Amino acid sequence: MEKKLPAYIRLVTALLGIVLVVFVMVSAKSILVPLLIAGMLAVLISPLASWLERHRVPKILATFLSLVALLGIISGLTIFFYNQLLGFADDLSLLNARVSELIGVVNEFMERNVEGAVPISMDSIQNTVFRYLSENMATLGQGIIATATTLTIMFIIPVYIFLFLYYRAFLIEFLMRAFPEAHQPRVKTVIYKVKGVVQNYITGMLIVILILAVLNSIALFSFGLKHALLFAVFAAMLNVIPFLGPFIGATLPILYALLTKDTLWAPIGIFLCFYFIQLAESNFFTPKIVGGKVSMNPLMTIIALFIGNFIWGLAGMILFIPGMAMLKVVFDEIPGMEAYGFLLGHAGERRKRKVKLPDVIGAVQKKIKKG
Repeated sequence: MEKKLPAYIRLVTALLGIVLVVFVMVSAKSILVPLLIAGMLAVLISPLASWLERHRVPKILATFLSLVALLGIISGLTIFFYNQLLGFADDLSLLNARVSELIGVVNEFMERNVEGAVPISMDSIQNTVFRYLSENMATLGQGIIATATTLTIMFIIPVYIFLFLYYRAFLIEFLMRAFPEAHQPRVKTVIYKVKGVVQNYITGMLIVILILAVLNSIALFSFGLKHALLFAVFAAMLNVIPFLGPFIGATLPILYALLTKDTLWAPIGIFLCFYFIQLAESNFFTPKIVGGKVSMNPLMTIIALFIGNFIWGLAGMILFIPGMAMLKVVFDEIPGMEAYGFLLGHAGERRKRKVKLPDVIGAVQKKIKKG
């Protein structure tokens, strides 16, 4: 008879394991983040590579063409944002003049209504900014180094994607061999479910981003906001970060409208438009398009965001949402871990009885005997 360890020892062991996992994830961020991004993108374009291979395209050529298609889309988005930002940079002097004008209005109001008020000047603001930059050169230097590291990662990710695509059958075979033969049907089910979750999440989010970009553009163009397309697409792309992303995406055009428009109706109208668009996204677009396979309850989503930000920063906030969805699939398939899968899902979910493979085989054998 096996002896169970005391509860406090099991608790301490579990906590030590969690601390060790977090330490490894933080220390190996530069390795794990590119691998995860490349793995998810490889899963996304794997149907294209498989389709090309079925049409007798050599495997290495099919892999290369699929990668080129993906990089073409990413390059197009990069060129779009670059051109939009160039146009936005041309208006920075106008924004500076507008801010100076608003500061003048505020100073005039303060002089009339507040006794002994110290006027605000653009020179003092610029000096404050310059002082802050000079006092934080070390941090900025670290940021430049981080940018260089990011560029290195951007070059290595396509290599990872190519290798994941080319060796995808080999990697699946490895996972099958890593488990006993009795568990291989369940392992195969988990692999294909995780693949479906990743593809469903990414393609669904891309469709939602496209819809939001169109709706945001219509709203901003209707108010005559300059650089409406830049703000609209950027706000739509920020939607990949739940809760925080839509807030930032709506704040930028509202502030720009406050600075460039002579009436308050424009920023108020933009706020109302973005509010109703976000309501439609959270209650209709994402549930219908992305689907229930990757949806988690809001509590777990917020926890995943904070944990992801703590461990990997912005990359963690983006990657931990589909990561949690994949973890839910794994938990649902492992005996004894179903409760954790239920915890990650929606509160309205009901536990369904799973039909095990031996039960199916036994039912078929009984029918054969009766027939």
